[in-house]
Amino acid sequence: MAKARTPIRSRKSKVEHLRIALTPKNYIIIILGIVVIVLGYIFMSEKSVDGFMPTVVAPLLLVFGYCVMIPIGILYKDKSKSDEGETKIKEKVVSEEKGSKNISASSNIKTG
Repeated sequence: MAKARTPIRSRKSKVEHLRIALTPKNYIIIILGIVVIVLGYIFMSEKSVDGFMPTVVAPLLLVFGYCVMIPIGILYKDKSKSDEGETKIKEKVVSEEKGSKNISASSNIKTG
């Protein structure tokens, strides 16, 4: 006879939802990154090949804009707003866990 399986708690209840909500601060950081990138291209467009600006400063500005400013602008989170949301999510998860602990699982072990 086949054994009856007890349900295993799924991982779906513990999955945290990733929300990327861009605030005005995020947009300001992204715009500053775009300005840095544009400055890099402007400095790169100088006519001198051996100049300091097109060979050193322009690539540094471009790398800083693309690899630092834009990702920070996308991933930056305000502490005040994220704390409120995280506490609500944590309270919900804790209440769900308490509810699932009260349910006892029956075992299929026969004693006798």
